[in-house]
Amino acid sequence: MSKLEQNIDYTAIVNHIKTEGLKLGFQQVGIANIELSQYADKLTTWIERGWHGEMSYMQRHQHKRCNPKELVPGTITAIVTRMNYLPEETNIATNLADTNKAYIARYALGRDYHKVIRKRLQQLADTIQKLLPNFNYRAFTDSAPVLEKPLAEKAGLGWIGKNTLLLNDKAGSWFFLGVIYTNLPLPVDKQIVNQCGNCQACISICPTQAFVKPYQLDARRCISYLTIENRASIPEQFRSDIGNRVFGCDDCQLVCPWNRYAQHSHEQDFSPRHQLASSDLVDLFNWDEATFLSKTAGSAIRRAGYHGWLRNIAIGLGNAPNSPRIIAALTARKQHPSALVREHVAWALERQHAQIVKPKPHQGLISITEKNHCY
Repeated sequence: MSKLEQNIDYTAIVNHIKTEGLKLGFQQVGIANIELSQYADKLTTWIERGWHGEMSYMQRHQHKRCNPKELVPGTITAIVTRMNYLPEETNIATNLADTNKAYIARYALGRDYHKVIRKRLQQLADTIQKLLPNFNYRAFTDSAPVLEKPLAEKAGLGWIGKNTLLLNDKAGSWFFLGVIYTNLPLPVDKQIVNQCGNCQACISICPTQAFVKPYQLDARRCISYLTIENRASIPEQFRSDIGNRVFGCDDCQLVCPWNRYAQHSHEQDFSPRHQLASSDLVDLFNWDEATFLSKTAGSAIRRAGYHGWLRNIAIGLGNAPNSPRIIAALTARKQHPSALVREHVAWALERQHAQIVKPKPHQGLISITEKNHCY
C-alpha cells in the first residue's frame, strides 16, 4: 500500500458508498471480506451429491466461485447491495388458489433484474472511481461465478436461512443482490446472527420436498429449477405437485415469518407487465412464439425458452379442473414440432380426460377437481 493510499480515510469512503447506494435505489449496502472457505466446503458437498442437477456451470467454475481473487485478481473486499423487488398488489394468494391462472415467481413479473441491477452497480462504481482513480472493480448480478448470498451474509445484509435464501430481519427475502469486487481495503461490516430458530415453515410447505434438511436444497426437486434451469422433461413424480406454478416458485418465501417485514418495491421496472400477475393458463398457452418473444422482451421469463414455457403451462393445464376450453387448447398442440411439448401436452390431456366420470343414467358429467396444493 502506497503512502497516498495509507492517508485515505476508508471509513469515510464506505460511508460515501453506502449513501450513494441508497440514492441509486438500493435498500442496503454492506462490505465483506472475501474469505469464503467455510462456504466452499458446503458447495463442494452439494455438487458431489449431484444436487445441482444439470447446472454444470456450478461445477465448472467452482474454484473461482469460492476464490474471488481467482476470478478478479487483486480483489480485497466486496461491496454487496440489495434491492427490494416485490411489487404491490400482485395477487399472490389469489393466483395460487385459482388453478385456472398461471403463477409466475414475483421476481420475474417485470423487467429482467440483471439489467436493472447491473446499471445501478455501474453507476455506484462510477461514483467511487471519481473519488479514487486507482479503484479497480468488477460488478456482478447473478451473472458470473460469484457466491452472492455468502458474501451478502458476511456483509451484514442478512443470514442464509433454512430455505437457502438470504433473510433480513427488517426486509424479509423479497430482494435482489448485487456485488462489486474491489481492490480497496475497505472496513467490513459485522455479520448478522442467524435468526431462523426452530421454525420449519419453509421446509414443510415445499410442494416437492426439495429441502432434504434445513439449509440443504436438492435443486433437482425444486420447482424453480424444474421450470427454469431444467431444459429437459419434467419428471412425472413432480408434475402434479407443481400445480399452476409455470415459472419459478415462491412458496418458501410466502410462509417465512420474516417476510412480515418485507417492503414493496417502488421500482417501476419491477412492476408486472402484460398482466402476468393474473393471467389465465389457457391465454398464455395460446401464445405463438412471436407473441412469447414480444411479451417477454427484457424479461427473465425468456430464460425458460418458448418450448420450456409451453412445457410448464401444459403441466398447469393438466393440474387445472376439467374444462372443454383447456382440452381444446391442449389438443391444438398435440402435434407440436417439439417432442418436449408433445410429451407434456399428452400428459396434460390424459389428466384432463381422467377427470371426466362416465355419467349415471339421467345425470350430467361430473368434474373432479384436483387437490389444491395452495395454502
